Amino acid sequence: MIRIFRHYISGIYLVLFVLELLVFGAAFFLGNVLRFYASVQPLVPVELLSIPALVYTVVMLMSMAGMGLYQRAHDISDAALLLRILASFLLGTAVLSIVFFLFPRIFVGRGLFGHTLLVSLTGVLLCRFLFLRFVDRQSLKRRVLVLGAGYRGHMIMDFERRNGGKRFHVIGYVRMNDEPVRVDPERLMGLRGPLNQFVHKEDIDEIVVAPDDRRGGLAVDEILDCKMAGVAVVDLLSFFEREGGLLRVDCLHPSWLVFSDGFRLGGARHGMKRMFDVVVSLLLLALVWPVMLLTAIAIWVESGFRAPVFYRQLRVGLNWKMFPVLKFRSMRTDAERGGVQMARKNDDRVTWVGSFIRKTRIDELPQLFNVLAGDMSFVGPRPERPEFVEKFAETIPYYSERHRVKPGITGWAQLCYPYGSNYQDAIEKLQYDLYYVKNYSPFLDMLIILQTLEVVLWGRGAR
Repeated sequence: MIRIFRHYISGIYLVLFVLELLVFGAAFFLGNVLRFYASVQPLVPVELLSIPALVYTVVMLMSMAGMGLYQRAHDISDAALLLRILASFLLGTAVLSIVFFLFPRIFVGRGLFGHTLLVSLTGVLLCRFLFLRFVDRQSLKRRVLVLGAGYRGHMIMDFERRNGGKRFHVIGYVRMNDEPVRVDPERLMGLRGPLNQFVHKEDIDEIVVAPDDRRGGLAVDEILDCKMAGVAVVDLLSFFEREGGLLRVDCLHPSWLVFSDGFRLGGARHGMKRMFDVVVSLLLLALVWPVMLLTAIAIWVESGFRAPVFYRQLRVGLNWKMFPVLKFRSMRTDAERGGVQMARKNDDRVTWVGSFIRKTRIDELPQLFNVLAGDMSFVGPRPERPEFVEKFAETIPYYSERHRVKPGITGWAQLCYPYGSNYQDAIEKLQYDLYYVKNYSPFLDMLIILQTLEVVLWGRGAR
C-alpha cells in the first residue's frame, strides 16, 4: 500500500495504472503509424499529436478508474472484468466525442481516432491478461506479526476473516503482558530468543503493536531493532486506517485525534473545496436537468399532480447547523404517519418510481441546489436527521466529529459500507466518516466521485 495525499492506494494496482497510462499515451502514436502505414498520405506530425494524446490518456484513465478497474477490493469474474473494460472504453469515447466537438482543433480525424482506440484496447487487454496470469496474489500479501493476542488482537483476526486478508497475511499473534487470549490458540506464536531474529526468520514485513494494556511495558528496544532493520511498525489504529479505510471508534482516544496527521480543512483547502463544489454542481445541473424533469413527471403520473414532487427534511450540517435537505420524493406521502423512522432495506413505504430513482441515485440530484446554497458539499458525510443525531451523539463516542465538515451528496461511508438502518450501522458508518474527515484532500474527493460513478452505473451498494 502506498500513501498519496494521506490516502492509501494499492501499490500493485498503482503499477498497473502506470502501465496502462503508458499504453494510452503511446496509443495515438502507434495508431498514427497503423493508420497511414499503407497509405499515400503522410503521417500526422508528432508535435500535433501531443495535446490529443494527453487529453485521450486523462479521459480514458478516469473512465477506467470510474469503472472500479484500479481497486483491489473487487473479486469479479473474467467476463465481468471484460465487460467493465468495454464499458469504460464506451464511456471514454462518449466523453472524448464531446471534447473534440467543443475543441475541434485537437481532433485528428475519425480514422486515426479509431486506430487509437483499437491499439489501446488491445494494450489494456494484454496488460490485464499478464497481470492476472503472472501476479501471485498470495506472494503479494504483506506478512504481518501482531503483538497482542487479547481483545485488540481478536479485532485484527476478525477483520482478516471478514475481508479475506486480501492485502495481508497474519503470520501469528504474540501474547503480551499476560493478557487473556482471545485469538485462536493455534495462531499463537511463542518467541524463543530476540524479536528481531524471529522477524528475520519468518520474513515478517510488518509488526502491528496491539496489546490490550501497555502499562505492563513493551519490548521497545526489540521493536526498534526491527524498525531499524527495515520492518514497518504500526499501531492498531493506523493499521485499520490503512487496511479498512476507517477509524475504529472503540480504539480511539482524544490524544490520537489531536496529534495524528490530518483533521485539517481550512484556508486554501476550504476555498478549493467550495470552488470545486460550485463548478461540479453547475456542470451536473447542465447535464442532468432533462433527467430531473422526466423524474418530476414520473412522480406526478404515479402519485397525482397534487402530490409533492420534492421532499424537504431538516438535517444537521456543518457545526450542527440545521438546514432543509431537498430530494425527489421516493416514498408515499404518508410515510411517517406513525412518527419519525429510519429508512430501511426493502422499505415498503417506497413507491415504484421511488424504488427506481433510489437505485439509480436520481433521488439525490435536487441536493445539487443544497450544494450551491452552501449548506452541503458534493463529497462528505451524509446529513442525518436531528432526532437521530441527538441520540447517536449521546451514545456513540466521537459521533459529533463528523459534523466538522459539510455533509455531502456522496461520501466515503456510502462507498465502503452497505446501506444501514440501525444503531450498529451508524457506528460502522461513523468510522468511515471519521476517516474522511481526517484524511480529506481534493485527491480523495475525486476518488470518491469516480467510485460513485461506478455505483451509479453498476448499482453496487444502492439501497
